[in-house]
Amino acid sequence: MSERQVRPASSAEPIDPLRAWFRFIRLSRRVTAAVAGELREIGLSIPQFDVLSTLSEQEGLTQQELAARLYVTKGNVSGLIDRLVEAGLVERRPIPGDRRSHALHLTRVGAELAARGIAAQAAYVARTLGRLDEADLRTFEELVLKWRELVRAEAPT
Repeated sequence: MSERQVRPASSAEPIDPLRAWFRFIRLSRRVTAAVAGELREIGLSIPQFDVLSTLSEQEGLTQQELAARLYVTKGNVSGLIDRLVEAGLVERRPIPGDRRSHALHLTRVGAELAARGIAAQAAYVARTLGRLDEADLRTFEELVLKWRELVRAEAPT
């Protein structure tokens, strides 16, 4: 076992949730940095990719709806959308009967760039997480879903 590999605790040792949390956070940062590097190679930042990939799933969202899906404020998304519109990747279309909001749509170039970003992300996942065997992957997904439910239960109503 190399110096950088960490031996998992034996099943007899109790696991410290805080230690597991820190490992998770460090892994999340490392994965985010790796994906950011791959996205940079095609000319996207992570926030730009988040917008494009979200709109590739559902076009016609308002800035408010997009912000809610991305867990950011409408103000945070506003400047980003302005820059994506200027770059010719996103367009604002009027919503009949609503003079204050616009529906957001990908341009052809935006859709192509979103597809390239999604492919880059899928390739990274295949090279890393995708190398786990089926049982480990199933266990991982089950744990993520359980943790998500605990987080949702903690959220203020």
